Amino acid sequence: MSRTVRASEQAAVARGATLAQLMERAGAAVAAEVSALCPTGPVVVATGPGNNGGDGWVVARCLLERGSDVSVLAIAGPDALGPPAAGAARAAIAAGVAWRAVATPDETLLALRDAALIVDAVFGVGLREAPRGQAASLLDAMDDADAPVVSIDIPSGVDADTGMVPGASVSADVTVTFGWTKAGLVLYPGAAHAGDILVADIGLPQPDDLSGALEIWEWSDLSLLVPLPSPTDHKYDRGRVVVVGGSPGMSGAAVLAAQGALRMGAGHVTLAVPAPCLAVVESTVLAPVKVALPVEADGGLGALAMARLLELSAVADAVVLGPGLGRIGSTPATIRGFLRDTRTPVVLDADGLYAIGSDLALLRGRGGPVVVTPHSGEAARLLGVSAEEVESDRPAAARALAGGGLTCVLKGARTLVSDGERVVVTMTGGPGLATMGTGDILSGMAGALLAQGLDPLEAGALAAHLHGAAGDAAAMRLTSVCCTAPDVLTYLPEAVRDLLT
Repeated sequence: MSRTVRASEQAAVARGATLAQLMERAGAAVAAEVSALCPTGPVVVATGPGNNGGDGWVVARCLLERGSDVSVLAIAGPDALGPPAAGAARAAIAAGVAWRAVATPDETLLALRDAALIVDAVFGVGLREAPRGQAASLLDAMDDADAPVVSIDIPSGVDADTGMVPGASVSADVTVTFGWTKAGLVLYPGAAHAGDILVADIGLPQPDDLSGALEIWEWSDLSLLVPLPSPTDHKYDRGRVVVVGGSPGMSGAAVLAAQGALRMGAGHVTLAVPAPCLAVVESTVLAPVKVALPVEADGGLGALAMARLLELSAVADAVVLGPGLGRIGSTPATIRGFLRDTRTPVVLDADGLYAIGSDLALLRGRGGPVVVTPHSGEAARLLGVSAEEVESDRPAAARALAGGGLTCVLKGARTLVSDGERVVVTMTGGPGLATMGTGDILSGMAGALLAQGLDPLEAGALAAHLHGAAGDAAAMRLTSVCCTAPDVLTYLPEAVRDLLT
């Protein structure tokens, strides 16, 4: 993201703008928002040692020209700044802006005590390490202050590329960002620091290379992806899905996946479960065709089960493989063999992911598309890293798990969908989804959309959006405390209706 910002600034300069002009536009845009939020009362602008600090000096000068009571609390004075920030600071001081240097933590708190609003201009999109020394003390003091905070471009202390917060940071009430929404503003934990996000146009052109940028798809774009049945369709025209899952004690996972596929519009769903689960499944769910898979003496699925799965997949448009399937005996080997031998599109979840270990080459080389739906722990196992490493840069993990016919739906707060190059961030979904069974529904929904003809990136992005929206609707009515997986199924039609209207 920082690379993208620099490229955009260079493109603007190539078109005739100067960095000083861009700084003027940025500061004026923030000053306008600050004036609207705080028409009276003292404003303190906290400035840092770089160009984000320069933006802050422009904000202070513009506010003074508007008649505001404004002062600057600076980590670095004009003589310690580089161009164009130094010029912005000198211009503000020449205009009459009062300023003081950041000193002891107590003096910093005193300087912020009477502020009606604080402008955070300490660090911008270039931050990569935890703030130290006076900078860390200043961020802590700003975060402890009673006044609302407006951050410039991104809250100080938040990594603009990953949303990680490595140390001291600011929690803004409003963030005014320039050109486009930065990844760190929508990825957690950074998203929790952003407050309301306002995007200001300061003349930054869209760079030619957007390979590192997250995509946020508009509702209008997503609505065009919803497969609507025509008056002449019959059930086989609307997608045939085979759900392979369940095991003693976990048959519910397969049932939820099958119900997710049906709710997402699949016309024909077959639910294939190990034979010992058939009676439970028959009494639990009505619409799907139920198939008993033969099991071996140890309870696992072997050659006979794989032969039956290959028959079923040959007439299917998509297979959802793994929810609650278990890891007994030869089941993992059978899953691997099935993936090698079928070319039908597959959504691989839960125990299906466990079966492949870290052998992503098996999925990339099979000749048919695969959508994997891991949470961070499963993603870590697939990549051979820790869950903490996955969470430290979720876009990079999503990309690493995709490519070569493989699409990743990396579940979590702000689910990410990647084909290895593009990364789409899901803006729906919340704590109502943090309950068992919701991921099984998502895999069924993705399978239904694949079966209805969407490409894997589209299927993953639309499924994740609708899944999150259904969870949000359920949590709004039932509370996030009481929301369960079946509630997501109940409110999925509302999510679809909202998208289509």
